[in-house]
Amino acid sequence: MPDTQVRPGVPTDHIDWIAQAIVDYKPDVVIHLGDHWDFASLNSHEQPGSAPMEGQRYEADLQSGDEAFARLCGPMESEIARLETGHRKRWTPRKVFLTGNHEARADRVATNDPKWAGHIGSDNCDIRDWERHPFLEVVEIDGILYSHYFQNTHSGRPIGGTIVNRLTKVGQSFCMGHVQGLDIGTKLMGSGKTWWGFVAGSAYTHIENYRGAQGQRHWRGCLVLNEVDNGECCPMPLSLTYLSRKYTGLGLRDYMVRKYPFQQWEHLA
Repeated sequence: MPDTQVRPGVPTDHIDWIAQAIVDYKPDVVIHLGDHWDFASLNSHEQPGSAPMEGQRYEADLQSGDEAFARLCGPMESEIARLETGHRKRWTPRKVFLTGNHEARADRVATNDPKWAGHIGSDNCDIRDWERHPFLEVVEIDGILYSHYFQNTHSGRPIGGTIVNRLTKVGQSFCMGHVQGLDIGTKLMGSGKTWWGFVAGSAYTHIENYRGAQGQRHWRGCLVLNEVDNGECCPMPLSLTYLSRKYTGLGLRDYMVRKYPFQQWEHLA
């Protein structure tokens, strides 16, 4: 699950669709790649007192993210409990949350100003019974490396470029969020093994103003990795448009226009 970037005032209908898809597909592992809590109130890229920071509140940011995460977990928790009764086959998925740079904003506040330690931090984000992994910790599952993003070992900056370049630098099959859109690629190794690279950083419907008018029409959705075995897999992207049709009977733009008629949704066309 790529970045969901929940904050007060943005639609979160798609969270319910993703939650139901998790129940329908029943994966062995559920992974959130981070940046669920947007924490716009802690955005260090904006000046204090500037228009984008007007009315922003940390407590509201935290609460909106908690509420959306509870909705994400609700159908899964109900289904797990249902299957535990009787003689049904149990479903016990591993649930992994990778802290993103937006959750890390809260940790940075406490690091830069220790009086907030214990009051502000990513530990306050209620991820329920999921595994919590610190920002940029790499988690390996069935031969695939997962992290919010992967760093260049010399500069510490995110590895960029093509998927093949990322695969070469990471040195193994990987999956990351952070970058909007979807980029999938492979690299066939001399051993006959295929490395897979996935960059998927957007599972939300709203506009991010900092990307400008031309940077909004990226892919939005989730990934299902089937037949995962020692780093190889068969990927199945689930766009939010597909999930909207599946669970509402309407395409994503049509649904959002009908549900939120006073907002602009041309970027979802």
